[in-house]
Formats: sequence, structure tokens, C-alpha cells
Amino acid sequence: MIRWCISSFQLAELFISSVVHLLYGFYVYSTAVAADLSQALSECVFKSNVSLEVKKQDPNKSTVDDLPPIVLVHGIFGFGKGKFGSFSYFGGAEKKDERVLVPDLGSLTSIYDRARELFYYLKGGRVDYGEQHSKTCGHSRFGRIYEQGHYPQWDEDHPIHFVGHSAGAQVVRVLQQMLADKAFEGYENTSENWVLSITALSGAFNGTTRTFLDGMLPEDGQNMKPLCLLQLCRLGVIIYDWLDIPLLKAYYNFGFDHFNLSWRKVGLWGLVDCLLGNAGPWATGDWILPDLTIQGSIKLNSNLQTFPNTFYFSYATKRTRKILGVTVPSGILGIHPMLFMRVLQMSLYRYPTDVPPPYKGYRDEDWQDNDGALNTISMTHPRLPIEHPSCSIVNDSDCQPLQPGIWYYKIVEADHILFILNRERAGVQFDLMYDNIFERCRKHIFRKTSQTLPNEAP
Repeated sequence: MIRWCISSFQLAELFISSVVHLLYGFYVYSTAVAADLSQALSECVFKSNVSLEVKKQDPNKSTVDDLPPIVLVHGIFGFGKGKFGSFSYFGGAEKKDERVLVPDLGSLTSIYDRARELFYYLKGGRVDYGEQHSKTCGHSRFGRIYEQGHYPQWDEDHPIHFVGHSAGAQVVRVLQQMLADKAFEGYENTSENWVLSITALSGAFNGTTRTFLDGMLPEDGQNMKPLCLLQLCRLGVIIYDWLDIPLLKAYYNFGFDHFNLSWRKVGLWGLVDCLLGNAGPWATGDWILPDLTIQGSIKLNSNLQTFPNTFYFSYATKRTRKILGVTVPSGILGIHPMLFMRVLQMSLYRYPTDVPPPYKGYRDEDWQDNDGALNTISMTHPRLPIEHPSCSIVNDSDCQPLQPGIWYYKIVEADHILFILNRERAGVQFDLMYDNIFERCRKHIFRKTSQTLPNEAP
């Protein structure tokens, strides 16, 4: 009887979670479509009333072109410029600076694959996922082609600022390590100094217990439960990619084109194979969720460094507080409806006692503060398997003058999506957040160049 009640509760929770996430996805999709239709209609109606203007050369144009770009990297289920029409993942924050790039990377592809895509988005050329990785993970070695890179002059003398939300922050760290390791064929001169700064907004550095709530098995952090939210998501993505409807794929893409899941390439039996879990990214684990488990993050972090010439800053978010020693959501109105139940579940989560802990010294109470998607302890700075240099601050000005090679972090009262998608929801907080980020990139971060003495070789 007790087991039946527990199963019924779990099924009810799965149903509610599925409906809430589906409705929110439909809301975002329909909002983007409505905005595009409205814009197209306005252009059509008022086109005849628009007077021709003679464009004057902007005297500051050369100055703007000399600025290092600020690259905004989206998180899971995210999208960049060119997808979802005029709808912005970063709520229009890219308009706050003259030189901002917003790449569109695979929304569910692995951290590794997204880092490779980001490199070629900037430098140009055909995305090369690497021969060995592609063979191991069962997908094509080459992906989309960027005829013209968005910043082809990118090198050590022309470094870039990166701002990553959620998993996007980890993507940038992996990319920087690839640059240091000279991991791009044909580019032997890359180095970690191509990255001037990394700013993380709710960055997924050390994994999250939410992956276990959504269906990843805590035993290995790689496989999924037979019935869970992630399994439903998997089925939906497989069917979406198999149908391969050009209009829909042009509007939103999960990023698995290099797995060749389209009916044109795999046919009906290929669809069956994917649905059964025998093919595709879920068969080899080359998708983003295994990278977001605590175990997967430890595996990634074991090969990632914090470099001495790069500036690091992190905003860790939380929507919990303690009442009589118990961690609970810090309100109802301030938490997005899609995340409220997850904030509560994550604050009450207990790692299974019959399963070895994800790392030595793991304690449930350390992972209770969260923002509905990530645990706050995971967002401050890389700390697993070894802790990287860090400094906690209260105000942004506390870290000035900035020192490279240190993760400055600030804990902010916000849920996981407060600073993306809907600018009006965050209000003044939104402007303060991005104004501080862009001001720091433009005014307080610069790389000192060492002078060469007369008797020294350069």
C-alpha cells in the first residue's frame, strides 16, 4: 500500500512537471512567433511611410571596431541570434553594448560539442568535432559551415570577453582549455590568453542535484531512469529531429544535426533504434545532461584549469532561506512558477544512502540552497575535484582592482531564469546586472603587457 502511494505520487509529480514545462515552452515559442508576426505586419503597413535617410559615417566606428567583443553564451534549451526570430535569450541585454555577439549553439548537445561549435562560430570554417571524439560518440566529424567567422581576427592580441549563463559558463571554460591544449587542427598558435575574461551568470561549474530529480541515475550520473521527465524530453527531441521540418528547424534546433537523426538519412528503422536507446546521443552519453550531474562535472573539471592571465567573475543565484534550521523557498511571488516546485524539491533532496556519494565529503546540507535549476554551491566557482582560487564579495566594487586568476563571486537573490528571456520580470535588477557586467569588461579589465628589456629577446 505504501509503495503504491509513493508510485502514485511520483507519477502525479511527473505529470505536473511535464505539463508545466510543456506549457512554458509553448509560451516562449508562441511569444516569439507573435513578436515576429507583429514586426512583419508593422513593416508591411508602415513601409510606405518610412522616409529615406542619408546615413552618415559614424566617427566612432573605428573605435567600436577596436573593442574586444563580449560574447554571450546561452545555457541548456537556449538559443542565439538567428533563432526564435527577434526573441532574445538574454532579454535584449546584447543591445547594451556596441560589440556583443550571441552565438546559437546546440541547446542539448554536450559541453564538448558546444565548445567546438563556439570556436568555429568565432573564427569561421567548418565545425570539426575531432576524429576520435566523433568515432567514440557515433556522429559525423564535421558540422555546420561558417563562411565568415564573427571575429576571425581572434587571437592572443585580440582576446575576447565571455559571459555564460548556466551551462554556457562551463562551455567557455572547456573552450579555453581547448585553446590552451591547442586542440583545433590547423590552429597551432592558440592559447588560453585568447580569453580575456569569463563572467558566469548562474554558472553550472560543479553539477546539480536537479539532474537526479529529473531522471539521471545517481549511481553513475550517466544513465536515466526508465520513466522520468528526461525520458519524455528524449522522446520529444528524437521525433522533432526525425521529422526534420525545415521551417521548425530554422526557428529552433536542438543541435543534433551531426547525429543524422533525420528520416531522410535513417529511415523508419533508424527512428525505432533511437527510440529504443540504441542510437543517437543518448546511446553514447554525448549530450548535455550527463555533463550537468555532479559526477559528470567532476570528470570535466579534472581537466580544466583557472589560468593566471584571465579575469573570472561569477554571480551565484539562490531562492532559498533557512527557517528553524530547515531550507525552504524564499517566497512564492519571487520564484518563477516553472521553478517553484524544483526549488522546494532541491532544498529537500537527500542523496540515496545505498549509493556511493558523488565525491568524498559530500553532505546534503551543502547542496540545499538553490535557484530551481542549480545548487548555489555549484555556481560560485569551480570546487570539484579540487578547489580553484576564489574570493567572495558583497558589492561589485569590492573586487577592484581586479586580479586575474581568481574567481570573484557574488551571491544574488534570484531564480535561474530571472536575468534571461523576460527583461520586465527582473525590472531594475536586470539593468543593474548587465550594466555592471559590461562596465567591468570595458573599464576594469585589461591585460598588462610586459616590457622587453634591451638585452632580452622578445
